[in-house]
Amino acid sequence: MAKLKAVILAAGKGTRMKSDLPKVVHKCNGQTMVHYVIKAAKDADVDDVCVIVGYKANEVKASMIDVVEYAQQDEQLGTGHAVKCAKNFIGTDGDTIVLCGDTPLITGETLKALVDEHRKKANGVTVLSAILDDATGYGRIIRDEAGEFQCIVEHKDATEEELKVKEVNSGMYIFNSEALSTSLDMLTKDNQAGEYYLTDTIALIKKIGLRVSAMAVTGEKVNEILGVNTPEQLKAAEEIMANRK
Repeated sequence: MAKLKAVILAAGKGTRMKSDLPKVVHKCNGQTMVHYVIKAAKDADVDDVCVIVGYKANEVKASMIDVVEYAQQDEQLGTGHAVKCAKNFIGTDGDTIVLCGDTPLITGETLKALVDEHRKKANGVTVLSAILDDATGYGRIIRDEAGEFQCIVEHKDATEEELKVKEVNSGMYIFNSEALSTSLDMLTKDNQAGEYYLTDTIALIKKIGLRVSAMAVTGEKVNEILGVNTPEQLKAAEEIMANRK
């Protein structure tokens, strides 16, 4: 089997959490948020995990109960830059899942389905998406008339027509490792935020001629993509998690 790796973004401060702790070490029902993400990756049969650390990196490392590798992101220059910090880990063999350290509700079952979909279609990248009743704030998945993936449009850049789309980007993906490495080298920060966007790699991979698709979760599974940015969202995640058992 081709090698399967996971990169987990955990370098952010999380100012809206109103605490000095790095965001991903806030606890959700007794364990750090990032622990659940690592567990989901391992439940999906990932061979190696690399956690990207930045803000209070030593605190994040000290909180770890899982065996992982680390990559350091000293400056916060966007999601594309964060993943680029793990370029040596990603390499060019097999596939790499990219996850967020603040999505404690993601499950190995969903990630396994994402890996299967990606490999079955021999994709360059497969986006984990979700169908939400209220898509406010999320990047939208735009498809063509045949239902094929076209692009991701950020909420702030979307037209009125695009804002009606209910399918959103979860910020979680699986890439062909070689395609990811190549596209990371081609990223620019030519945008309003002056950041390297990971989503730009998708357009680049499509341009190379590799297939891109999105796999949507629906129903109760949409909770799995919820990110935690505030104490209120953490409380909501804890309730969802408690109700699962």
